[in-house]
Amino acid sequence: MVFFAILSAPGSVFAQAELPPTFEFSFSNPGARSMGFGGAFAALADDATAAFANPAGLVQLVDPEVSIEGRTWHYSTPYVSGGRIFGPPTGIGEDHTAGLRTGSSEQNLAGISFLSFVYPQRRWSFALYRHLLSNYEFAGTTDGLYSGPWPDTGPVRREFAYDRTADVGIVSYAAAVAYEVTETLSLGVSVNYFDCSIGLITGVYGQIRSGTPPEEFYAPVPIVPDNLFYTASLLVDGWDWGLSFGVQWRPTIHWKFGGFFREGPKFGSVAELRAGPTYIDPSLSGEVIESETGATQFPNVYGLGASYRSDNGRITLSFEWDHVEYSSIFGNDDEIRIDDADELHLGGEYAILTMAPIVSVRAGVWLDPDHQISYSGTNYVAEAVLGSGEDHVHFAAGLGLAFERFQLDLAIDLSELVDTVSVSFISRF
Repeated sequence: MVFFAILSAPGSVFAQAELPPTFEFSFSNPGARSMGFGGAFAALADDATAAFANPAGLVQLVDPEVSIEGRTWHYSTPYVSGGRIFGPPTGIGEDHTAGLRTGSSEQNLAGISFLSFVYPQRRWSFALYRHLLSNYEFAGTTDGLYSGPWPDTGPVRREFAYDRTADVGIVSYAAAVAYEVTETLSLGVSVNYFDCSIGLITGVYGQIRSGTPPEEFYAPVPIVPDNLFYTASLLVDGWDWGLSFGVQWRPTIHWKFGGFFREGPKFGSVAELRAGPTYIDPSLSGEVIESETGATQFPNVYGLGASYRSDNGRITLSFEWDHVEYSSIFGNDDEIRIDDADELHLGGEYAILTMAPIVSVRAGVWLDPDHQISYSGTNYVAEAVLGSGEDHVHFAAGLGLAFERFQLDLAIDLSELVDTVSVSFISRF
């Protein structure tokens, strides 16, 4: 990704700016029922959301179905907000922290996350769906970081201050088809159209050098337009096509197994550097002084799952393993990367079949491995602020009401980085 390569290049004027520390994608399966299972739905895939989770499961549907899901997200994204890269703090002004300080970007979003229509026909099933693949925002400000004293140059050094925003939206529209090869084996495929809009903007503000009076050198850097050094931006606005494949095997009435592959989209991108009033050459203020075009490859995802249903149909257990190829975002870049991740999903359901409507209670848990942007190179600032993150465990719970012709499901998914609430409705006719 050109923007990230520019930002991390040693000696580049971009090098002081910080990237948003992570991105959140909705790789988990849609639907409140699936969320209640902790996202372990590739093997079950027995409602309209199978069009995304595993299109091969669509053959299990008997009647036409339409579904809609709404979600809310609360993101708590940690980032470096100030402090010391190395060296002891002086205790003056902002230089009072031994080590780096962290802040948290708190963002609340909501939207229609999934829409689908499924039409089964004997051994075939057809589906159309829309899925909100990513809906993420970030905003954070970092005061100039301190370092030193330096062995050669002596004085304490203070870096640029910067504020960053990220707005990521990716929507997919797809047509899926499934075919029942035998009574126990089905295959599915979908053709996906992706529409992407991404804006990453970093404003970098005047560096305060060691020769200035202490009351200025150790005071907060003014984040105001008159103090802007430059603005670095990455804009992605385009579309792409991709394919998804699914397989489901139902060897007994108790067991199901499923697998899928989803191809990630690739979008063109434009990175720009625009000078501000305090740039090296003030006469260039407001002008684009660097611009590059490139391409951003989003991750492929593939996974396997297994589910078990008890004799009386009351208890259902499901497991899913997903592999997300995050490393494709930066390609062969040796300095900046996101590691691939193996997600593990486990969930269960207890259905009260003697009631009308049927009431189902669900619970799940899943592991979301670290997919934070990390840097390993010669730029000491980027190395300090772009470090490895942590794995996070998500806990999920859900409730379902199944009537004769429609179904209502509620679910919640909680973790340290993001809390999600889902409401979905499925109608059969």
